[in-house]
Amino acid sequence: MEQNKKKVSKGLLQSDDLYQYILETSVYPREPELLKELREATASHPENTSLVFFRAGMATAPDAGQLMTMLLKLVDAKKTIEVGVFTGYSLLLTALTTPEDGKIVAIDVDREPYDQIGFPIIKKAGVEHKIDLIESEAVPVLDKLLEQHENEGSFDFAFVDADKVNYWNYHERLMKLLKVGGIAVYDNTLWGGTVVMPVESTPEWKKPSRQSIMELNKLLAADTRVQISHAALGDGITVCRRLY
Repeated sequence: MEQNKKKVSKGLLQSDDLYQYILETSVYPREPELLKELREATASHPENTSLVFFRAGMATAPDAGQLMTMLLKLVDAKKTIEVGVFTGYSLLLTALTTPEDGKIVAIDVDREPYDQIGFPIIKKAGVEHKIDLIESEAVPVLDKLLEQHENEGSFDFAFVDADKVNYWNYHERLMKLLKVGGIAVYDNTLWGGTVVMPVESTPEWKKPSRQSIMELNKLLAADTRVQISHAALGDGITVCRRLY
């Protein structure tokens, strides 16, 4: 078992061994080599050493990524949005899955982890031409996209893994940008299991986003515009399919 795999495990299963079984049996054998390279580079990068679990844990879990790959294929995604990039694991996953003329609007407030770790591998994969990475807060970028009316209802897929307090703000905008039948995936919607923990038992660094995630989960469950599936993959992902 590779040491760095264990460090970045975000599975919420009761048994670490069972989670590792899923990874070793079904996930890693199907993971493209360049995705594996990026995942391992993220976990082992020298700047991550002191905060390896926290920072490397920001990357998309490979089991969640496997489901995302299937969803991208099911909707024949060609035009996508990504809010929150970090080193670019999910960005590379999307670029490898979409067609040669696919386009990804990617937004992050800090592109340095992507430039240092992700971009060289994405360039090696030959898919950098699909990516338009915008270094910015996400809400202004999404609003600017909506100002261009041809963007409304034109995106096939969106992935959100950014500041949790704004997830609902992103959702409201994505419901206009996604086409009917399009899919939005929200990461970290179980927030390390803290959504069912007493506040006093929640790690201090998780508390600020815990309430935002809990409120998001309630709002998504009540949102008639979407069909949802809340899956215990990685740190929890919620898949939303736009109905109208």
